[in-house]
Amino acid sequence: MITIKAFEFNYFSENCYLLHDETNEAVLIDCGACRKEEEDELSTYVAQNGLTIKRLLCTHLHLDHVFGNDFVFKTYGLRPEVHKSEIEKLPSPAEQSQLFGIKTPIEAVQAARYIVGNEVIKFGKSELIALLVPGHSPGSLAFYNAKEKFVISGDALFSGSIGRTDLWGGNQEVLVAAIKDKLLSLPDETVVYPGHGPTTSIIEEKYNNPFL
Repeated sequence: MITIKAFEFNYFSENCYLLHDETNEAVLIDCGACRKEEEDELSTYVAQNGLTIKRLLCTHLHLDHVFGNDFVFKTYGLRPEVHKSEIEKLPSPAEQSQLFGIKTPIEAVQAARYIVGNEVIKFGKSELIALLVPGHSPGSLAFYNAKEKFVISGDALFSGSIGRTDLWGGNQEVLVAAIKDKLLSLPDETVVYPGHGPTTSIIEEKYNNPFL
């Protein structure tokens, strides 16, 4: 069984997720830690639970979701895994930081590998399926577990909302179509863990999200 630990990090109240199962192997998704106390919160949880982080997954490369990538690389030796379009079509984290007027230093960490749509991501006795849900950014991914009925949606789908589309490579028509195709097609009872804000469910968003 997968345990999902959520952390709320940085100026943008970004949700970082640490998933681990009974083997104590873990995957870290969207590490937005940018302050020492946030880094300490994450590393303390990992140590206290005896976890081994095997992979660093990124739903996308907007700066609020990657502040902590350099910390993860220096602490755990892991480079991010991401869709190739995020590398090719987005400004670097440092350039994004300048455009947002944020002075916190942010180092880009070279990707370990590129994830493709429908790829199976394995850790311990568990697995996730990578779903390509572009529109908020060019190569946004969601990570779905069918057995335990949850999806980590990144900034594609929120409780009562969808991701903004006024940033680099954003397209609302593409995003809405991708959400309907890849996310709303999941079982109604699927729990949605978004990149910001509270959890929701597919059935809730299917019938009550005003953008859909």
